[in-house]
Amino acid sequence: MRTPGILIFGMVLAPCGWILNLTSTVAPNWRTINNLANEPSDLVVEQGIWDICRTSTTSRSQLCNQQGNDQIYFNSQIIPIAKGMMVASLIVTVLGLAVATPGVRCWKDRPRWILASLGGLLIFCSGALTIIPIAWYTHILTSINSTSVKRDPNRADDIRVGYCIILGYIGGIMEVLGGFVMFLGIFSCSCGSCLNCQLICESCEQ
Repeated sequence: MRTPGILIFGMVLAPCGWILNLTSTVAPNWRTINNLANEPSDLVVEQGIWDICRTSTTSRSQLCNQQGNDQIYFNSQIIPIAKGMMVASLIVTVLGLAVATPGVRCWKDRPRWILASLGGLLIFCSGALTIIPIAWYTHILTSINSTSVKRDPNRADDIRVGYCIILGYIGGIMEVLGGFVMFLGIFSCSCGSCLNCQLICESCEQ
């Protein structure tokens, strides 16, 4: 009654990816803006999809809830799309885990491969829902309009990728890999012909 390794792999990666995606969704650090004109040199503006923070690198003080001061940024096409897709990704991951869990439970004689594979497909889709807005945002990182970006002719623009982008990529890839492997389980071990499945599905009967 041991759970096959491919299902364990997917069920471990999916929650880990979900936690990273949750952090990426709620944290205000999709990009950082440095060297702002007419601003202290230690000021860094951190922009996410829900909030904007102004942080002093010297005093470590941070002032958030600045979204009302930069409606140009939040009205950019990518922002509402990213909000919807990231939230949808979190919901779909939870649904995928809820569907897959009854399929991979080890107290049964053998896994329910259809349920496990369906859950894997949902988890795979949730990873794609994360990667798409993350990749799009990264592609247009320096061209998103914002009143926080004050051009200074004497200093080059310094717009950098925030840690949310990194976490989002990692979380999305983890979910894509985990979901894909779980979905392939229905093909690699159908338990109808298990000559090639003994290492994965020991409960199959020859």
